[in-house]
Amino acid sequence: MPRINLLPWRDQQRKERKLAFFVALGGAAIGAVVVAFGCFLLFKSMISSQEARNDRLRMEIKTVDRQIEEINDLEMQKQRFIARMQVIEKLQRSRSEVVHLFDEVAKTMPDGTYLTAFTQDGKKLKFEGVAQSSTRVSTFMRSISASQWMKDPELEVVESKPGNTVGNSFVLDASQIVTSNEDEETQVKPKRAAHSGGAP
Repeated sequence: MPRINLLPWRDQQRKERKLAFFVALGGAAIGAVVVAFGCFLLFKSMISSQEARNDRLRMEIKTVDRQIEEINDLEMQKQRFIARMQVIEKLQRSRSEVVHLFDEVAKTMPDGTYLTAFTQDGKKLKFEGVAQSSTRVSTFMRSISASQWMKDPELEVVESKPGNTVGNSFVLDASQIVTSNEDEETQVKPKRAAHSGGAP
């Protein structure tokens, strides 16, 4: 019976299987590298996109911060304007009150009395003057108490200085009455005539 040597064929088959294994291994390695490179590119693109969004958000935040600062500046300017308007309105209201106050001082001043100084600090009034007698100072104080533009008269001092032949010097404090509407101002007029009579 003839004998067949199969070793060369088996060696050839073994080499082919080994070659196919290495080819498959190389293909798998190349495929893994391609997949890894693709994942790297994908992640890099995602990171770049997120960084771009972050940069855009930072720019938007800076823009909003600037707008907030501008709004705060406008609010401060608004408050300053409101304060100025309030001061102007207060001055406009007090302008007529000053006129009424000076008119009331002139009408409540009794005969034989004149002022040497008149100062105002807020609502506080100070009268310095000379009266022929202390009775006229008392009359002046009663007129102030009855006035609707002045109140709370307080006598600081009344004295007769040596060599003063005119009368007694006096210092008198009072407070101004501030009205808030024109109706009160019109109501003052009929009462002024009642309280502006001559002193005894």
